[in-house]
Amino acid sequence: MTAPETEQPNHALSRRNLFRGAAAGGLLIGGITLPTGPAQAAPAPRAYTRAEWSARPPRSATQVIGAPDHIVIHHTASQNVTDYSLAAAYKVSHWIQDLHMDTNGWIDAGQQLTISRGGYLMEGRSKSLSSIANRQNVLGAQTANHNSHTIGIEHEGIYVTANVPTALFDTSVLTCAWLCNTYGLDPHVAIVGHRDYNTTQCPGDVFYARLPELRDRVAAAMG
Repeated sequence: MTAPETEQPNHALSRRNLFRGAAAGGLLIGGITLPTGPAQAAPAPRAYTRAEWSARPPRSATQVIGAPDHIVIHHTASQNVTDYSLAAAYKVSHWIQDLHMDTNGWIDAGQQLTISRGGYLMEGRSKSLSSIANRQNVLGAQTANHNSHTIGIEHEGIYVTANVPTALFDTSVLTCAWLCNTYGLDPHVAIVGHRDYNTTQCPGDVFYARLPELRDRVAAAMG
């Protein structure tokens, strides 16, 4: 899960659809075919904006900062729900924002991006998607003492003993490949777990053990 707010820089998807793209020579994730041939970069995944899931406005202005050098993998430590719908993805985005604003007292959702258990990619903190498009970042509150140089992805669920859903993991591959391409990052260096920076269980023992696989698949997706 996320770490305390630091506002100052401190230097869905069915299994059938997953395989439908194979006949076309690629992997279909969220309506996007990811080419599997050599030297083909992953496309930007479909991301649902804050306007689409009806996010609350931030309490104060979101700070746009420079490009990140690491991608931090989180889990939300919430229930491993079996509702993989887009409506459920909207619901978890609201839950995260309410928790971070009303309980933690932060200006907004702490993380830049969220992936639901159904594999839907959601915009988190305000201006995250526009900043990524401009090869910038927004100052989040997802990794204590490292918010100024990282971008965080919350993955819905808790992965201490449970495995990561296929749809969620596949979308994480696409998302990380998109971010690494955008920022010119080496996935084998840039992709880290929350516990690599802070004393935390996040992103769970099972998910953390799969980070080498995530890095390898991202590198392959980037061509």
